[in-house]
Amino acid sequence: MRIRYFCALLALVACIMLHAGESAIIAPGAQLQKVADDCKFSEGPACDAQGNVFFTDQPNDRILKWSTDGVEKVSVFMQPCGRSNGLCFDAQGNLWACADEKNELWVINNAGKATVVVKDYKGKLLNGPNDLWLRPDGGVYFTDPFYKREYWKRGPKEQDKEAVYFLTPDHKTLTRVAEDLKQPNGIIGTPDGKILYVADIAAKQSFAYDIQNDGSLSNKRLFCEMGSDGMTIDNEGNVYLTGKGVSVFDKTGKKIEQIAVPEPWTGNVCFGGKDRQTLFITASKCAYTLQMKVKGAGSQ
Repeated sequence: MRIRYFCALLALVACIMLHAGESAIIAPGAQLQKVADDCKFSEGPACDAQGNVFFTDQPNDRILKWSTDGVEKVSVFMQPCGRSNGLCFDAQGNLWACADEKNELWVINNAGKATVVVKDYKGKLLNGPNDLWLRPDGGVYFTDPFYKREYWKRGPKEQDKEAVYFLTPDHKTLTRVAEDLKQPNGIIGTPDGKILYVADIAAKQSFAYDIQNDGSLSNKRLFCEMGSDGMTIDNEGNVYLTGKGVSVFDKTGKKIEQIAVPEPWTGNVCFGGKDRQTLFITASKCAYTLQMKVKGAGSQ
């Protein structure tokens, strides 16, 4: 009886190991690698053209840089940084930031000089830009949920909606393009600029929209029954959501992978590294990397 039990146990272990090794997206044998552990709350990773990943530590008011130059290391890129949260690079190599301190949208050049691009909507303060995505022509989508901050020196909430906004490529016109969500947070688009995914973290749902040439959104549809803090996409169209670890859904909204992360909360994800096959994960006080089979969306 003991021999049969032991053999059955070995078979089960082998099955689990085989299943773990059969991941369609994670590199064989890959394990999480901790690359930072001195943050108060890490967020907003974004990859530049060289594969370096910039991410935020909002409570400490700094933007950090994980470098792929020689020895991988983390350094401070900018401090203070307007309490930046979500980040994204444009085609010219400028870093866009959701600067939460004064509820603004910034563009930061390579030297760390910031320019305020959006400071209000129709003369009223935004709730607090949280996450953003730039479509191929330079138009900017960003989410604007309301999370009251202890460092704010402002009055009550001024906007009547927690919405998604679109800034035209010339940076002159800001419009609301989705205002029927409870608390939009994570946002990401496909590299062809045709589909936008938005996570409604309060409703515990994520939606897909068709992107129109004028920036408006149409054909809202449920993508999956899960909200998210941050989002990214790989080159096979899989969408990565965060919260408890990293949950991965294929383009039909079917869950295909769950990546466990040993932290209380996973804030955001992006693909980085020189080959864009490194999944960079911001999680509570830490940041991790994980080698993947797939690459970030738009990577060659």
